[in-house]
Amino acid sequence: MKGSVAYRSIQKQGLHIGLLPAMAAAIDPTTPITLDHDLDVLPEVGRHLTTSRLAEVVDDLAARLWAAGVRPDQHVVLHKKANADVWVLACATSRIGAVPVLLSPSLGAAMIGALLKRIDRPNLLTDEHKLDVLSAELSLPELTRQVLLVSGGRPETTSLGTLAGAPRVKPVTRPIDEAAVITHTSGTTGVPKLVVHTARTQGIRLRPQWRLLSLMRKRENVAIHIPFVHSRNVAAMALALLKRMPVLLMNESDPDTVAELFLENRPGLVEALPNSLMAWEGLTDDPRRPFASVKYFSSTFDAIHPRTMSRLLRSSQRRGALFFQIYGQSEVGPAVGRAYFRNSAHKANGRCVGWQMPVGSAKVRVVGRDGKRPTEQHPGRIQVAWPGLAKTYFGEQDRYDSNREGDWWGTGDVGYYTKFGCLHMLDREVDMIPGVRSSLEIEDLVLAELPELSELVVVQGSDSEAVPVLCTHGDRPLDKERWRAAVEAFPQLADPVQIPEAELPRTGTLKVQRLALADRLKDLRQDQV
Repeated sequence: MKGSVAYRSIQKQGLHIGLLPAMAAAIDPTTPITLDHDLDVLPEVGRHLTTSRLAEVVDDLAARLWAAGVRPDQHVVLHKKANADVWVLACATSRIGAVPVLLSPSLGAAMIGALLKRIDRPNLLTDEHKLDVLSAELSLPELTRQVLLVSGGRPETTSLGTLAGAPRVKPVTRPIDEAAVITHTSGTTGVPKLVVHTARTQGIRLRPQWRLLSLMRKRENVAIHIPFVHSRNVAAMALALLKRMPVLLMNESDPDTVAELFLENRPGLVEALPNSLMAWEGLTDDPRRPFASVKYFSSTFDAIHPRTMSRLLRSSQRRGALFFQIYGQSEVGPAVGRAYFRNSAHKANGRCVGWQMPVGSAKVRVVGRDGKRPTEQHPGRIQVAWPGLAKTYFGEQDRYDSNREGDWWGTGDVGYYTKFGCLHMLDREVDMIPGVRSSLEIEDLVLAELPELSELVVVQGSDSEAVPVLCTHGDRPLDKERWRAAVEAFPQLADPVQIPEAELPRTGTLKVQRLALADRLKDLRQDQV
């Protein structure tokens, strides 16, 4: 089977991740998949697989889940420490017609309890550590159908390790418009929303980047560093496997470890979330040049600072290196995108998140908030429409419906279109600060001026003032004179507050939780600066 044939099949029949490994093995059984860690569920598999071996592993785990009593239409909540086996087990769950629900390991027991209750007694698949944490606060027998462990053993649980050799079962394909995978939002304002993706919506979301990957002249090694519970990981793995691209699937984020991995595996394409790439900026000064082999950088969903893009592109030794940025959300998938080039990324306007993509991709509009036509001075609400929209919020249909206007989904972001058709995203509407055109724009410009800053977030203070909260590399003291020079054009900013980067509240995808940070400002002493 050719990858293009498999892709066309997915566009007609949807992306069923339970069938993906076997499909990838049919395209090329020898495509390498390298891990930087052992699978918790099957450590004996090792760190060097092929697509045929992956297909065998998924088939084996699907048989074990079936032997444990998991059946079609049931929900399997996957909540364990970060590991590639989350994605592998999600594929195995899907293969027997059940619905994987991927919950971040960063969520606390109270959040998990609320989500288990919303799903109404699902199967819980976890590890011993998470089980101990949850059991200390929750009555799992009341909240779950059963508790499954990836390994080890605890009373009143079933370990997949004890089910080795279970009879293999035929794959079960769910209806194309029914729930296929459930992920969740960041939960920055309360209990996360459970986002329902169908086989149809997952397949449709492959379209924009399938076309981009088709422009590549040769097969490249791809390094993927995305949380395994993130909806983007589903698409990234599908695209790589269908294109027969050797995959380095990463869990490690420590810059020194990342450098070693890149030097050993020499990726030509790196897909990672913006904050991961920002954390790796320092590697651009590494004399070993860990990014030398990278021709394509790709970052999805969240905007990224021009400084980061420029430094990464300049550290590549590949001719014609490109940075692809795609703006979107879990609920909408990829919405708009653009490419940046080595010699111009540093001059880019970071608020320009891209242009509408080819026919068959998402449609994006900006709607006025105050009865006026959306402009730079009067930004409007960004909305997206296409068949790739998530189907619903599980258990919260009214909440989902309240965010839609017919076919259009409200992203919660504000912005405008330029006369050249570029979408500028200025801020989340809930993060807007009186007197500040765009907090994100200020952050872009000041970060470009002060390379000593590792993070800068402008949030609203207790008196509605704009408070810059910053972190420096190595938590070194801020040079106040350099700061004053860098922010001279922004007199509306209050005095900065410096905190250790480790104390920044972040989501499971490393985004700073701005509302939580604003709340914490009340407890921070101004004399820290």
